[in-house]
Amino acid sequence: MADFDYVLSKEYSVDEEKTSNELTGLELSLSAAMACYPHPFLPMLKANSSALIRHFSGETRDPKRTKLTNSIPGSISSYNVPYNGGGNNENISRSSSSSSLNSLPRLKFRDHVWTYNQRYLAAEAIEEAMISAAEENGSDQEEGTDEMRLVQLLIACAEAVACRDKSHATVLLSELRSNALVFGSSFQRVASCFVQGLADRLALVHPLGMVGFIAPTVSITDIGSEKKEEALRLVYEICPYIQFGHFISNFQILEAFEGESFVHVVDIGMTLGLQHGQQWRALIQSLANRAGQPPRQLKITAVGLCADRFRIIGDELEAYATSLGINLKFSIVESNLENLKTKDIETSEGEVLVVNSILQLHCVVKESRGALNSVLQMIHELSPKILVLVEQDSSHNGPFFLGRFMEALHYYSAIFDSLDAMLPKYDTRRAKIEQFYFAEEIKNIISCEGPARVERHERVDQWRRRMSRAGFQAAPIKMMAQARQWLGKIKACEGYTIVEEKGCLVLGWKSKPIIAASCWKC
Repeated sequence: MADFDYVLSKEYSVDEEKTSNELTGLELSLSAAMACYPHPFLPMLKANSSALIRHFSGETRDPKRTKLTNSIPGSISSYNVPYNGGGNNENISRSSSSSSLNSLPRLKFRDHVWTYNQRYLAAEAIEEAMISAAEENGSDQEEGTDEMRLVQLLIACAEAVACRDKSHATVLLSELRSNALVFGSSFQRVASCFVQGLADRLALVHPLGMVGFIAPTVSITDIGSEKKEEALRLVYEICPYIQFGHFISNFQILEAFEGESFVHVVDIGMTLGLQHGQQWRALIQSLANRAGQPPRQLKITAVGLCADRFRIIGDELEAYATSLGINLKFSIVESNLENLKTKDIETSEGEVLVVNSILQLHCVVKESRGALNSVLQMIHELSPKILVLVEQDSSHNGPFFLGRFMEALHYYSAIFDSLDAMLPKYDTRRAKIEQFYFAEEIKNIISCEGPARVERHERVDQWRRRMSRAGFQAAPIKMMAQARQWLGKIKACEGYTIVEEKGCLVLGWKSKPIIAASCWKC
């Protein structure tokens, strides 16, 4: 599985400073790989692979897009090769399918080419490294070949679903279900989650020739709430991701509260409603033990729609604070973020206010910027001393399905690989974490569109631009030594890394970014 994470990461390794000889070699490798993945745009990509790599491969983190120098009409008109990727070996030529394609929404050409070029680069890298790993390991050759085949099936199925080719996608899904095992290897397990997402998406799309997407009748977030609560608890206890966010956030909040008597935390979402208010128990204990006098009053305002759950957490926290001599006032604002107003937050003159958001703000990132901008503007009007933002560090909000699919496959493969290192193969806790927590995120990214798609994770660079546009200034987190000490204290298995990136701290698995923490001030 470590090999798979390594090879997927190769899709991001090509930059504009590569020599022409390197590009020529990559072009030849791509030509061999493309032969295994038939697609209507294959001849165009094959003919112009060097130019496309130069223009698009470096755009994963760079927001600036370089103009495509090739002629768009020339590239399109040059295509006249039949497409054999659909079911029943049907030949669909460019001319014969023009009426169906015209009925689909028009896409920006350069983004479309970049998405597919990214897919081919990933597939070629996967094949190359898996074959190499199989040759080195000898006894693992059959397993490596099976995983390579599984990758090919996933990509082909995602393409068929994207093209709304139900017959071909159904055949591929059937084969995937027999190979993507819930208790198999780490990649088989992550593949099983993507198979669920692809099947759900296929059931929701209109047939080829029709435009639109059928909205799901039941929100994914409403399914199996008790199982999801248990899975969230297990993620917190076993995986370091949420604990990392809490540690960084509390450290920054304690610095902001230093020497203050009246302090106020506005917590957006209360860490998905995690039981017992784990983050604030640690903060209360730290405030009680700080040098000098503890604050005269600590206020915590929980914002979200889970009022009943928040009330239980609040009662537990107030009892715990009293036992430590801390005067805690806990209040609830029952509202979603889009409807939250400044007047809903009760503030007092002379208090120091901070805002805490753990894995929440990505849910209000929509196709348009209006929803998130409104939330950030509301937070800015509160004039907090700091805003601590902890989010998944991955690009799962791209405009094109296949691009999101490849990004998510790369990201969650790393997470499942880490679970493989932490828990035994048949541990039911691992199955619960994977199937009732991470699988729900994967299915939302893969199968949902429009308002139903709430898992819109973005990279820390994109958050930096969004926050700057909203009037926030970065407050660099300078606690790398403490963060690494914390990582050793919790005895996380070998493979986790913490790096500093432009004032943010990023927790990753074998150099793959997973969670990023940043701090902002008005």
